[in-house]
Amino acid sequence: MSSSSSSSTPVEEVQGGDGGGGGGGVEEPSSSRSRTTWGNVVWPAPFLEALAVQVTADASANLGRLAAAPVLFNIFQVCSTWRAISRSELLWQNLTRRVWNVTYLTRDTWREEYIYHHRTARNFLLRRCIYSTLHFVPTVNNNNNNEDGRSCRRLALSDNNIAAGFSDGAVHLFHIPDGYHISTFYPEHRDRLGRFSSAVSGIILSDFRIVFATLDGDIHMAVIDNGDMTLRRAHLGDVVNHGALADFSGCDRWWVGLYAGVPGHAFRIWSNETEELLFVGGTLTDPQAVMGWHLLTELTDLIGRVRVTSNDTAVACNGIRVEVIDLQNEGIVLESDEPRRQLMVGLFDANDEWALVADDRGVVSVRHVEDLEEKCWFRLGGRYLRRVLGCVNSGYAVICSEGEIMVYEVEHGEYLYNFREEIGHCKALIADEKCVAACSANGTIHLWYFEAE
Repeated sequence: MSSSSSSSTPVEEVQGGDGGGGGGGVEEPSSSRSRTTWGNVVWPAPFLEALAVQVTADASANLGRLAAAPVLFNIFQVCSTWRAISRSELLWQNLTRRVWNVTYLTRDTWREEYIYHHRTARNFLLRRCIYSTLHFVPTVNNNNNNEDGRSCRRLALSDNNIAAGFSDGAVHLFHIPDGYHISTFYPEHRDRLGRFSSAVSGIILSDFRIVFATLDGDIHMAVIDNGDMTLRRAHLGDVVNHGALADFSGCDRWWVGLYAGVPGHAFRIWSNETEELLFVGGTLTDPQAVMGWHLLTELTDLIGRVRVTSNDTAVACNGIRVEVIDLQNEGIVLESDEPRRQLMVGLFDANDEWALVADDRGVVSVRHVEDLEEKCWFRLGGRYLRRVLGCVNSGYAVICSEGEIMVYEVEHGEYLYNFREEIGHCKALIADEKCVAACSANGTIHLWYFEAE
């Protein structure tokens, strides 16, 4: 499925079984496990495994994740008994968690899981991917048939699906990587305030469920793994009293909405499990209150973005400030930074590890999400400062300007390459560990697929 090279990596060259653990079983340390003799000192296998994890994790943190495999390979070459720990499923599970931040098993063994993520990241580094486009015939939304209905507002990725939300409220769902169009969802009809009040402002997507919000504050959801896919409204918005829902994000625990229009109502937090509203407050978008109302009637620039992490926090940005808020404790602001220069909201993005923050001079800062401390920075050239969108995954920052897509690594901010394909004016951009997707002004969805075979 991927065009990646079949040459083996240092990890794949390790011989001798996969630990037999199969599924998600974890081998617990035990005093009865094998012991290794080094000189006159006997080291138990659990100690060697812990040493291997620590040394490999240090190499990943200091040199980058792809540097972990050669270090691990060298550890296994010390002697035959050190090599024997390569058959431990507990070792590979800990390595996969520490290096790739992956806690669930999708392959037969944790060793195969580690190799899969290593090879996929290496494909990303070397621009080994399959490029395709997703085409569909737009259907007419009789609830809001405006001439800008094909303007893509949001993209979302899951392991096997991609969703695209448009300014007329339509959300198109596709299967990756064959591009099969699964379904189209429209928000329920009701009286709307402003021609773009039903425009999609955020999508939360998994292989089992889709949740999306519109500017007027409505939140809809559908189960997509049972063949029914009936859409229901989970929350009825109140745009007059709450303002426009400028951005919407979430995970398997939380939904977070970023509002603009009513001072003191920047954030609303819901439980994903119960759909209960848990918190209302925050002042991040108070300076954009008037602009928030314009979102309902005009195709304006982005005024704010919010991203939810797996650490029970959300990272949000407007043109002035970046905030990290605690989702478990009533939206308490944990970290805040207000740079001296205006921020480019379209370039902001965040995941579980990194936040991408850029100012209006094209200085892009990669920061740790927990404390907003800068990891590295790089500068975009002047010709790349128009119509700029950005996104970030665990290893790479992807930036699109004037239809040209550039990739940087996030360890040192080094420029890597441009995609060969130019897509014209980009309306939405997203990346995860194995895909980059962009939607151009004509509604075509472009997909670059890096997954290892």
